[in-house]
Amino acid sequence: MRSIVATLCCAILIVLCYYFIDRPVAFWVGDHRTNEIRVLFWLQCWPPLLQEWAPAVLVALAVRRAWGPFRRWELTLLTACVSLLVAVQFKDTLKFCFGRYWPDTWIDNNPSLLSDGAYGFHPFHHGMAFASFPSGHMTRVLAIASVVWIAYPRWRWACVAVPLSVAVGLIGMNYHFVGDVIGGSFVGAIVGVWMAHACRLAPDKPVDDLTLCG
Repeated sequence: MRSIVATLCCAILIVLCYYFIDRPVAFWVGDHRTNEIRVLFWLQCWPPLLQEWAPAVLVALAVRRAWGPFRRWELTLLTACVSLLVAVQFKDTLKFCFGRYWPDTWIDNNPSLLSDGAYGFHPFHHGMAFASFPSGHMTRVLAIASVVWIAYPRWRWACVAVPLSVAVGLIGMNYHFVGDVIGGSFVGAIVGVWMAHACRLAPDKPVDDLTLCG
């Protein structure tokens, strides 16, 4: 039930952003040339590395398991990596389903709001020109942060601060609309929360890696 309510709230926020927030913010960023602030680039450039390293981490954990049961942090890392890879697959499917133009032109002269006045969703259109929604960077970050949020409550400040810094970088560089950031955050978070609960990572749950994830 909570997942349904969260989905409805996310949908409402995205609709509000589409009509009232996304374009004004993108034009403001373009007019003030915030994409020339290099720190904004560095804030958002690293999330794809998480996806690249996740398979190697999973292999290392599988080898590690041969020497005995996982410790709690290892189970959390395993869950976070699986959550990341699953969320990325959902994100790729949703990008195709929604087919949204980007705020600015970055790849192969793609149509965009600032360059061509192109704005909107074009469902089931394939290609990078229609891949703005949802944000893959936010999907990756929240897929991990939401697992850590449940497993280690004392680190929740970091689970807010790190994704927020990535969001600032994405919006400040005009790589994504505000609605894209919200959508990507929701996809990553919902997958991470379900994975963390399925793997019994909440502090009040007894963890047994022999029955991990069911």
